[in-house]
Amino acid sequence: MGITKSIIKRELSGYFATPVAYVFIVVFLFLTGIFTFYMGSFFERGQADLQPFFSFHPWLYLFLIPAISMRLWAEERKSGTIELLMTLPISVTQAVIGKFLAAWAFTAVALALTFPVWITVNYLGDPDNGTVLAGYLGSLLMAGAFLAIGSCVSAITRNQVIAFVISVVICLGFILAGFAPVLDFFASWAPQVIVETVSSFSFLTHFNAVSRGVIDLRDLAFFASLIGCFLFVNALVIDLKKAD
Repeated sequence: MGITKSIIKRELSGYFATPVAYVFIVVFLFLTGIFTFYMGSFFERGQADLQPFFSFHPWLYLFLIPAISMRLWAEERKSGTIELLMTLPISVTQAVIGKFLAAWAFTAVALALTFPVWITVNYLGDPDNGTVLAGYLGSLLMAGAFLAIGSCVSAITRNQVIAFVISVVICLGFILAGFAPVLDFFASWAPQVIVETVSSFSFLTHFNAVSRGVIDLRDLAFFASLIGCFLFVNALVIDLKKAD
């Protein structure tokens, strides 16, 4: 556990040692405000909730999270520092988990800095803060799923741009799996069980349920399983490419 903590500290310090981290946070907060108060018609709705705030998170994460994850392993492989990392007395699993948790912690910091939106809705009305907390939990879990996918893809290639594009495409697939047109397409020729299976892989299906305050263990298990699965594949890829 101590080694994993050291990797987390190393990665986090790397984020804040450059302007990239601050630029990301500013862009994230700016876009969150635009989507919530303008595109989400926050004031016009006349309801004391953060539904407009959370409804845009999947689309924000679709591009912003791969921008974080694309460097996790691609940069290490391109610069050759992955060989040095693997010669240290740490396991591949510890390295993968440490890097992932650092990126997830950084994302959590950016998400936590949106607290003025929460304060605003409490000032203007009397929201169900339990539902708001559930929304933040669901958003953080979804961000973790995006990061796990991006980390796995980053381990496959040395090129950060390629890692970014592939991650966006894969994550978009997980989002669109719950869209009505996609489900209608499958329903037109596939059995109902196939349609339900496709829907069950949608980030939107699980995130929307949690953001409404309905904390179902199946939704939490979905994100946890997805994170675990992609991190496992991530570790396998790193292990196979040690000599690459």
